[in-house]
Formats: sequence, structure tokens, C-alpha cells
Amino acid sequence: MTSLLPPTWHPALIAALGVATGIYLAATRRGELAANRSERGHFAGALLLAYLVCSWPLGDLAAHVSITAVVVQRLVLMLAVAPLLLSSLPDALIARVTRRQMVDRVMHAVVHPAIAIAVVTVIGTATLLPAVISLGSSSLVAGGLFIAVTLGLGVVLWMPILGSIPGLPRLSYTAKGGYLLAASLVVTSLSFVWIFARHPMYGSLSHQTKILGMSPLLDQQLAGFVSKLGAYFPMWAIAFILFARAGDGGENDRADLRWVDVQRELERVDRNGPADRGAGDK
Repeated sequence: MTSLLPPTWHPALIAALGVATGIYLAATRRGELAANRSERGHFAGALLLAYLVCSWPLGDLAAHVSITAVVVQRLVLMLAVAPLLLSSLPDALIARVTRRQMVDRVMHAVVHPAIAIAVVTVIGTATLLPAVISLGSSSLVAGGLFIAVTLGLGVVLWMPILGSIPGLPRLSYTAKGGYLLAASLVVTSLSFVWIFARHPMYGSLSHQTKILGMSPLLDQQLAGFVSKLGAYFPMWAIAFILFARAGDGGENDRADLRWVDVQRELERVDRNGPADRGAGDK
């Protein structure tokens, strides 16, 4: 494997992570937007995991060799990097970024569990089609966009759980657990196709036998099992923890009101007030 897949430094990836770090530090440096130690730790963890799964060797395997590597990379980005990144943002910063009316409305729609699952399933399935994987393996820009979209899907997946968007309905522990169970069943929509397909689907990925010691078909079948089990185990574990908290009397998680939630509701009233008054005058 070492001779066929030599180590590479991925300067574009390092530059992108450096820019992201600079933006984060500048945005969360002082005042009400300042990040605490825990949030900064989550951001550092997200960067480290992102680098590990997008650089050599896993990133190179995902780009040119193995659909199983694509699945592993995708699971880490969606199930680990995305929630760490989302939880690294101070509430005040999220409130400022989502303050515009159009953004607020989009967030209000996407945070609904059914819509979040639909978005992750449809777009997630589309990004794993053979034509899209082929495009990602042939272009550095397309490959980077594929990673960015995957990370965005992870953020959408975890927004209903973390409840970080201000002024939006927050789920109870029971609802969160049920959402995770449902999401785990549908976000891996192509896994059964990979397992039962009789021919390799990803012609742009090659050298599986030389580098990994397995045929392209076996690599594809393995990707199906990794996709299912890699999603089931962590998501189900978290779901059962949430159910346990609900059983211990923690259902009042919905009642935890933050100041940013109050501010957002006041902003909505201020935006809608004149229109409402005009409608009432008529």
C-alpha cells in the first residue's frame, strides 16, 4: 500500500482548515460572541478529525480507490465532525448568523425532524451515486465540494438534536431518541444496493485488489455493511441514552429557555408586527 499510495500533505486541505481556524478565532475572540474553553475544544476536535479523514491515507483511498473508504470518511464527517463543529459555535454567534428573516425561515423548516431526514436522505443518496463519485475523484474542487456538502448534511442531521438554532421548537429527550432511530434507518439508503449488487458500480475507483487485497465488488459489499453498522451503533447508542434520560424525569429538556430564544421571538414580533397591525386595520 505504501508504494502504491505514497503519503501526501494535501496543502489545499491544510489551507482550508487554516482559513476556517482564522475565521473562527476572529469571530469568537471577544465580547458576547466569545467562545468558552469547551467550545474551542470542540472546534479543535472537529478540525483534527476532518484532517484525519480527508488527508492521507483515508482521504486518498476515498478519492481514488475504495467506496468503503468513502463511507468511513462520510460517517466520521457526519456523525462526529458535524456535531463537534455545531457545538463549538457560541449561542450568540449562531443567533447573529441566523438573524435574517429568510435564514430564520429556512432554519425553522430544516430543523423539523421529518424535513431534516428527507434532506439528508435525498441529498446524501445523490452524492453517493456513481457519477458524483466519479466527478469527485477527477477534480480537486469537486472533491472538496463533496466533503463540504457531506459536512453540511451532518449539520442538518444534528440540528434537531442539539437545538442550537435560537427561537425554534426543541425536542424532548424521547423525541430526540426516536428521531435518531428513524434517521439511522434512512440515511444509509444505498447500503442494501451495495450489498446485493452483482457488479461493481464505481468504475472511477480502482486498484482495490493491489492496495486493499479485495475485489471491487467485495469493497462495494463491505461498504454496505460498514454504512449500516457504522450508523446504527453510534446513533442507537445515543438514542438509548436519551431514552434513559427521559425515563429519569428529564423530559423537561424542552423547557430550557435561553436569552437568545427570547431575543429571536422579539425580533419575529417586530418583523411581523406592522404587517399584522395592517391586516387588523383592514
